[in-house]
Amino acid sequence: MTYDFDPELKAAIPGLPVSAEPVDISTMRELMASVIDLMNASVDVSDLLVEDHHVPGRGPTREVLVRSYRTKDGSGVRPGILDIHGGGFTTGTIALQHGAAAKMAREVEAVVATVEYRLAPEHPFPAGLEDCYLALEWLAGESNELGIDAQRIAVVGSSAGGGLAAGLALLTRDRGGPALCFQYLGIPELDDRLETTSMRTFVDTPVFSRNGAVQSWQAYLGDDRAEVSPYAAPARATDLRGLPPAYVSTMEFDPLRDEGILYALRLLEAGVSVELHQYPGTFHGSAMVADAEVSKREARETIDVLRRVLRSEP
Repeated sequence: MTYDFDPELKAAIPGLPVSAEPVDISTMRELMASVIDLMNASVDVSDLLVEDHHVPGRGPTREVLVRSYRTKDGSGVRPGILDIHGGGFTTGTIALQHGAAAKMAREVEAVVATVEYRLAPEHPFPAGLEDCYLALEWLAGESNELGIDAQRIAVVGSSAGGGLAAGLALLTRDRGGPALCFQYLGIPELDDRLETTSMRTFVDTPVFSRNGAVQSWQAYLGDDRAEVSPYAAPARATDLRGLPPAYVSTMEFDPLRDEGILYALRLLEAGVSVELHQYPGTFHGSAMVADAEVSKREARETIDVLRRVLRSEP
């Protein structure tokens, strides 16, 4: 198909993968690892205190790695952010968010925690989400030690991380777990039914297409889709009342575009305050083209939104 991409993004497309055909998950993980190494090579965290915490899991031998970021010269109580990486539920590691977490800790003036959740298909739903919930419990429970205002904890995620963030907001509401004051859902993966117009249309877009979504949900949920939990696919949730305020971003030529927009509208219908930003001329993962003006705008807005929500008086 022919897409009206932003000119700066279009110029970069020849160097990006096109996901018209399924890619072996082990191959995707190897590619992701090499990309992460390149991304992190220039990340400077000398002004930050970066610590790894091994949080006991639910089983006798289980533990979850949570990495915290905070500025060394910060004083007073700060907001907390749980940042969940993307990767289609199957790829990515805690290192994927290294640069983003450092930037949020520095520019939002927050304590940021990232979580090494288990990946599908080896660990299908609910393993990854339960790891995220454990990390949220830990972050809230350690608020005094970390200097966090427990009333100002937000969850942030993009792509599959956005889907996990939305699922986590539902889960902690229903369990009566740690309260979230905000959910940032960037290009979220929310609906396993794959029936929206954008999902049916964008079959050959760069980085992520319909085939990528099919493969992602197959790994995460397996073959039995008789009763898919709304914590796995938040678009299936029937009651969105009482959830924290949300920011939702979508990209114009992204198969996930419509499920993000529809979820934002349903949140609004349920009385949840929502800010929705649809970026024109973009595709899933186009933020990788960091020098493009639209990507710069998205990056600035992410920080501005989090500062506005988390640094204002409650």
